[in-house]
Amino acid sequence: MNLEFFVISLLNGVSYGLLLFMLSSGLTLIFSMMGVLNFAHASFYMLGAYVAYTLSGIVGFWPALFIAPLLVGLLGAGFERFSLRRVHKFGHVPELLVTFGLSYLILELVQLVWGRSTVPYGLPPQLQGPLFTLYGTQFPKSRSFIMLVALLMLLSVWLVLTRTRIGLVIQAALKHPEMVEALGHNVPRVFMLVFGGGAALAGLAGVVGGNTYVTEPAMAASVGSIIFVVVVVGGMGSLAGAFLASLLIGIIQTFAVAMDHSLASGLQALGVAVGEQTFGWELLRLTISQVAPILPYLFLVLILIFRPKGLLGTRED
Repeated sequence: MNLEFFVISLLNGVSYGLLLFMLSSGLTLIFSMMGVLNFAHASFYMLGAYVAYTLSGIVGFWPALFIAPLLVGLLGAGFERFSLRRVHKFGHVPELLVTFGLSYLILELVQLVWGRSTVPYGLPPQLQGPLFTLYGTQFPKSRSFIMLVALLMLLSVWLVLTRTRIGLVIQAALKHPEMVEALGHNVPRVFMLVFGGGAALAGLAGVVGGNTYVTEPAMAASVGSIIFVVVVVGGMGSLAGAFLASLLIGIIQTFAVAMDHSLASGLQALGVAVGEQTFGWELLRLTISQVAPILPYLFLVLILIFRPKGLLGTRED
């Protein structure tokens, strides 16, 4: 493994990991504050990309960067107010079902409005081209921008939750909702703001991820399962855990995708004798890049076996 491969793969892995964190942070906030696993979270990510694509053609990318997450957040808040809140009293299963139904509703809406094919959501001129060239390999400005936005978002969420009055009310409403309501605060409104804020964070990820990667109806399904892996591996309800898990999964998967060595050659390098007569030889012939998509789920299984609470999780339900 040469230095060029290591540095570029590490940067790409951190960039992808931070995009995963932008996605999973909203889901983590919603679960930690409300105990709701939002199956439609990836759909808000997709909606953010499509809304930003439309707005970019009207007002430009930079205004769309702020307007699109707000619109997605308003949609999320409205969904919590008029739908999710009504089924909350019936338990977790109806909550899961109604968010699951919303994900399909958003998918059909997107296909109805924007079609089933990829839309030309391109990068603005300021984010096109490489930021720098390292060992002859270019690192694009767009991925650097994702990293910057994710870190600013992390700082903003931390400051809101720990340094503002609304953040203290949110944290208090999590543990002692009756007491907070007795002090005159509207707890249902707090939960509506939290759900809307989580949806807005997913929309923001869609705005910066949609033009860096691809904007299509399948984009929600492609990340929908992986963000649940991030949330569980990091620890249910732990924002710091989601950040750590996002970086680990992003880096591991990026390095794995770039490796064309077979599993058999890896075992042989470790001194294990394997050949065509070895049990499972067809599996061992697969390259690391071919098994890269299943690595996060393997990581998830190992975490559930050896540390069910996750890396930094404290919540047991």
